[in-house]
Amino acid sequence: MAEIKLATEVAGRVCTISVKVGASIGQGDDVVTVEAMKMEIPVASPSSGKIKSILVGIDDVVAEGQVVAILES
Repeated sequence: MAEIKLATEVAGRVCTISVKVGASIGQGDDVVTVEAMKMEIPVASPSSGKIKSILVGIDDVVAEGQVVAILES
């Protein structure tokens, strides 16, 4: 199985984690939401698969381009 690293496009604070490790998700499903400048920006899955790991927690501060989860497809 291929691993896909899901990265945030913005720096900010993790405000929601929409999935759990082991969950099956579809293309376009939101995995994590990052709050930046009072806006909520979702990190969506580029393909369907299973969540292998989540690398952040609620209220963690993330940098632009930081990997927040790993997906197996």
